[in-house]
Amino acid sequence: MAEAARHQGGILLEGLVKRFGPVAAIDGVSLAVQPGEFLALLGPSGSGKTSILMTIAGFEFPDAGRVVIGGEEVTWTPPNRRNLGMVFQRYTLFPHMTVLENIAFPLKMRGVARAAREEQARAALRTVRLESYGDRRPAQLSGGQQQRVAIARAIVYRPRVLLMDEPLSALDKNLREEMQIEIKQLQREIGITVVFVTHDQTEALTMADRVAVLDHGRLQQLGAPRALYEAPETPFVARFIGETNFFQGRAGGAASDGALFPVQLDNGAQIHALAVGAIAAGARLTLALRPERLRLAPAGAPGLAAEVREAIYVGNATTLLLRGADGATLRARIPAGAGFSEPAPGEHVTLQWEAGDARAFAAAA
Repeated sequence: MAEAARHQGGILLEGLVKRFGPVAAIDGVSLAVQPGEFLALLGPSGSGKTSILMTIAGFEFPDAGRVVIGGEEVTWTPPNRRNLGMVFQRYTLFPHMTVLENIAFPLKMRGVARAAREEQARAALRTVRLESYGDRRPAQLSGGQQQRVAIARAIVYRPRVLLMDEPLSALDKNLREEMQIEIKQLQREIGITVVFVTHDQTEALTMADRVAVLDHGRLQQLGAPRALYEAPETPFVARFIGETNFFQGRAGGAASDGALFPVQLDNGAQIHALAVGAIAAGARLTLALRPERLRLAPAGAPGLAAEVREAIYVGNATTLLLRGADGATLRARIPAGAGFSEPAPGEHVTLQWEAGDARAFAAAA
């Protein structure tokens, strides 16, 4: 995988470290991006995602490690010699220029002749489906159209990689969702490698082929969206990707990675769970269980006793807020059409689930 990332458009990061004073913004991150892949860097503020993007771009230089793009080490190469396209959160379109002039500007800076740069700019406009907007000014465009012009300007000189730093955050919800699909379709059409920074988990899962989840400068997990959601490798990933119920307990026996084993929850329940990594007998555990994996049974049935506090109907599902016997707040999500009879607030029920849906992490994780 790392070897493939050395080819045109691939990216290889090895042991990246970047410090700002005593703080490690990037703390030993290594990953490979395949040519033509859409990779999202996802994490909360301060997780290191933007610092990684700026290091790939050449606006920051690492304290340790190296950056390889298309088989060429560029760790210390200036940004203007890396042949990368960049789309920022603010589109920074020149208001006094037409759309076509904005897109052609990078070519003008590269000394491309006027006729050639106009031809390439019109081709980029066609790529983002704005061919009839070349004579307009940026102020005459909607937010989504301005965003597409910014993308056209970033790809007009045919960069080997397109870097995007939260480019959709200024758009309203509906337009943002439309642009997520448009950008993904455009990326597939032109086959360019994209590294996309976002703090929005839905955006990352919708757009990316793979997602790198970061926290405090460290790579927590790298994988396809489904793998991150269905099989989180750390409690942080389970908490950050989607909603999760957490339980504390202790291992009733030793278990190897992927094995089902007995667990004694702190609330007194005896259950079985799936081990994530090797777990020693008696070890303290954190268990993660997705709300949609829970099902309801009558009070007194085998399982975890709970009291319904509230039912929230959102069209495609109903989310139940429940209180466990120990006072903990739990969530269960029942999809529409499941033959679900909504319980009333105050009603007592039993929560059940498949053992393999409860993922157990050793407390040290």
